[in-house]
Amino acid sequence: MEKKKMDVRIVKYLVVAALLILAIRYFDVLLGGAGNLWSIAAPLTMGCVIAYVLNIVMRMLERIYFPKSKNQFVCKSRRPVCIVLSLVLIAAVIFLVFRLVIPELVSAISIIGAGIPVLFEQAVDWMSENAEIFPGIAEKLQELQIDWKNIGDSILNYLKTGVGGLVNSTVSIVVGVVSSVVNFVIALIFAIYILGSKEKLADQGKRIVRAYVKPEWRRIGKRILMTADQTFSSFIIGQVTEAVILGTLCTIGMLIFGFPYAPMIGAFIGATALIPIVGAYLGAAVGVIMIMTQDPFQAVLFVVFIVVLQQVEGNLIYPKVVGSSIGLPGIWVLAAVTVGGGLMGIPGMLLGVPAAATVYKLLAYDVNERNLRGAGNLGDAKREKTYAGKPARPENARNGKPKRQKTPAGTGPVKKDLKQ
Repeated sequence: MEKKKMDVRIVKYLVVAALLILAIRYFDVLLGGAGNLWSIAAPLTMGCVIAYVLNIVMRMLERIYFPKSKNQFVCKSRRPVCIVLSLVLIAAVIFLVFRLVIPELVSAISIIGAGIPVLFEQAVDWMSENAEIFPGIAEKLQELQIDWKNIGDSILNYLKTGVGGLVNSTVSIVVGVVSSVVNFVIALIFAIYILGSKEKLADQGKRIVRAYVKPEWRRIGKRILMTADQTFSSFIIGQVTEAVILGTLCTIGMLIFGFPYAPMIGAFIGATALIPIVGAYLGAAVGVIMIMTQDPFQAVLFVVFIVVLQQVEGNLIYPKVVGSSIGLPGIWVLAAVTVGGGLMGIPGMLLGVPAAATVYKLLAYDVNERNLRGAGNLGDAKREKTYAGKPARPENARNGKPKRQKTPAGTGPVKKDLKQ
């Protein structure tokens, strides 16, 4: 029997080794097949992501849409109405963000482009006037003959060339746009179907898992999914709320203190605040450059204002309004943003933080569980050591005294009859 089990294990190891060798040998073919599968499943994956985001809003709306009503029409219309309202709300938010940020970003680029030559000339003049403070630097700056007009013309020619190349490939652009639109429509329809029958799909998934997965693996999988759901939903709600609060406070504060471009910079900082930790500072950096084109001293004051605003918002407002949304220490948030941005750009920055928070929570839970288990085993070992060398107590002992055995009826000593 033992030999048969050993033979089965050897066969399993050989099969796994053979599969690994084949995977390494035909890695390019596997990679191409995986790419094709991803392109086919991309609309469905996008639909799952859209359904997850819509479900966060839909659950809040369902708690508002006559939750205690038992009217048949209200109960049947609750889910469709909440799905439609979720779509409308998210579409409105996206439209407002693009409507506010894109024009302001274009204006910011034009302002910075027009202000940098003037700012450079002012810096050169100031260093020339204070040549004794910066010996040698002023002369080198004056020797630099930067023709900003030629630089601007070169940029425009490059853009025109790029546009001309794009025009020559109009067919491929149209095909790509149409394909993207079709994939988005398929994903949206798939997401609506998921939301409309999510309870039924969840029940079917549970039945399949119970049929084919062991109880221990079911428990681990459930813990992972629940932790990921809680982390991602808290992150989305928390970051959106923080972005709205920070953008609003920044705009109001800039208007009060008289900083230029207040609506423009406030909207841009609010949009970039969706990226944890570094997002608001990236938006603030653009704001500093814009204000510097008008007044360098005001740019310095703006930096102080942003630092104070971040501290107030992060330490007072955000914990009370949102709370600890993901429970990930700041150092790991920064690491997740850096790694995610390096791998996937801006989407990686947004998704890296909740993914890292999920791994962090699961790892913390497993470490605590193992430590508790180890402490329990240590306690058992100490108890065994304490009782070592002592005589074992009788099984029927009570309070250190042996328990009297009951005598069966008819077998005990016979009492003498006193009358005889």
